[in-house]
Amino acid sequence: MANPVLTFTQQGIFCPAGDFHIDPWRPVGRALITHGHADHARPGHGAYLATHAALPVIRHRLGDIRAEGIAYGERRRIGDAVVSFHPAGHLPGSAQVRVEVGGQVWVVSGDYKLESDGLSEPFEPVRCHAFITECTFGLPVFRWAPQAEVAAEINAWWAANAAEGRTSILGAYSLGKAQRLLSLVDPGIGSILTHGAVENTNAVLRAQGYALPDTVAVTPDTKGKDFPGALVIAPPAALGSAWARRFAGASTGFASGWMRLRGVRRRRAADRGFVISDHADWDGLHQAIRQTEAEKVFVTHGYTDIFSRWLNANDCSAQVVPTEFGTDEEDAA
Repeated sequence: MANPVLTFTQQGIFCPAGDFHIDPWRPVGRALITHGHADHARPGHGAYLATHAALPVIRHRLGDIRAEGIAYGERRRIGDAVVSFHPAGHLPGSAQVRVEVGGQVWVVSGDYKLESDGLSEPFEPVRCHAFITECTFGLPVFRWAPQAEVAAEINAWWAANAAEGRTSILGAYSLGKAQRLLSLVDPGIGSILTHGAVENTNAVLRAQGYALPDTVAVTPDTKGKDFPGALVIAPPAALGSAWARRFAGASTGFASGWMRLRGVRRRRAADRGFVISDHADWDGLHQAIRQTEAEKVFVTHGYTDIFSRWLNANDCSAQVVPTEFGTDEEDAA
């Protein structure tokens, strides 16, 4: 392969030809951001570029930043590089970043999933010479059931609790997973309440036109007895907290790909675990890599050593790249 289009530095993934970084973890002059999760969109950069759909949440999280939006598929020259953003399917507005220099094309996937969730822009395969991929769930044990099946499980659990007058508290990351669950649950079962962190994100996405059901924000004055049989969606850290104790006798659930592992399920101490992830599973990772037709694969956060060994043993040139990604609530086992 010719000179690398992207290099890996202490600040993050760097493009020398364009003098920019992609999802850098230390302050840089110009940052291209794949999506708004805290491990990919960090404060302190001089200028930000992200999709129009991702920017509102990034601004909500980071405050007054110098930032510009770009449409999916729009080609933009930065220095001697041509960049474009393509749907990653991870959460609303998420993107893969395609970088072309001198005929060589590299793609940074950020985080991604292949199953269309009906809310996020569906994953778009991008052909390239080199593909930088996550492998959060890069083990064969991680295979996801179809989304409709998991939605039916969650609705059945909520309906059974509601029939007994019990509140159902479902733990989910406040950006992405919470909104995906809101789009899957049946509002006909009962009221849907949300933690402030979830509701604030809902407000940003609703303002952009993303369709979410009506929700009631939990405030200091909210009493569980006023909403018998409700579903409450809250960040995982809120489960078992003083905040949650207002819903006395509630049944708790946790929605994450990590629920595939019994040990993690036990440590979460939830009544129910629902296996649903905004990251690609084992089969999805391999399908995405095949679709790129990449000659070289760089493996970042997740089961990197195991996954890269499997790729190399199966006629795919791969190497591990240390990064500081993988610190959101979904990525951390």
